Amino acid sequence: MTPSEAAGKDETIPSPPSRNFLEVIGTSAGSVSERINEFFEWFGNLAIFSWQVLRAAVTPPFEFREFYRQLDEVGSKSLPLIALAGGAIGVVLSLETRYSLVRFGAKSLLPSGVVYAIIHESGPIITGLVVSGRVGAGIGAELASMKVSEQIDAIETSAVNPYRLLAATRILACILMLPLLTLAGDFCGILMGWVAQTLADPISLANFINAGFKGTKFSDFLPPTLKTSVFGLIIGLIACFQGMRTTGGAEGVGRAATSAVVLSSLFVILADVVLVKLILLLFS
Repeated sequence: MTPSEAAGKDETIPSPPSRNFLEVIGTSAGSVSERINEFFEWFGNLAIFSWQVLRAAVTPPFEFREFYRQLDEVGSKSLPLIALAGGAIGVVLSLETRYSLVRFGAKSLLPSGVVYAIIHESGPIITGLVVSGRVGAGIGAELASMKVSEQIDAIETSAVNPYRLLAATRILACILMLPLLTLAGDFCGILMGWVAQTLADPISLANFINAGFKGTKFSDFLPPTLKTSVFGLIIGLIACFQGMRTTGGAEGVGRAATSAVVLSSLFVILADVVLVKLILLLFS
């Protein structure tokens, strides 16, 4: 082996310089800061969008025909799903409540327990989540497809305010129809709760209703039902906002529909926590 070959074998391949710990921390902090900026930017854009919709909603001319069509889309076409979900919740509550109360010798409290649980919490929150899944996805996908196909730009070019025609009508329809859908869901839940109770221990519907609403005041019934109007505002506002700011073609339409459902469901749950606390403070 020649001296040059020996010297070549002794040479080692230099390792790439390792990143400084401070550089890694700086990069991570920059990424977190960017996410925080995007978070506040989203809320800022939502506030601007809300103001534009509010200003368009109170400015004539009013889009009554589109508003009536949205009442049918949000209300009538959601009714079968709400009735099914409400009935299922009523059966589950009746079975679970009966199992718990029988263990403690309080079976007579079953009707009032089922009615109270459905009216106060289960009916409103289930209605809000079901509508956010069906209506939120529908509004988000519909407006997103109109946005990427430039139909919204064409509407604006024809001297029609898209916030009044597309957003305000859908948001108002959600606000008005959510309490009515909640009443339908409560009715189906109580009815199916009675059916489940009758199959285990026969009781007439009149006795079940009388025992269930015994001691219930109007203030126990009205606030939980009306709070779903706030759910409707959240669902309609977020779905319209996500749909009308869509970019990216067909992929953007899918993202808009998904984000509309996820965000509206999340904010409905958070709003329910706040509203339950307010109702307990004001009406208890």
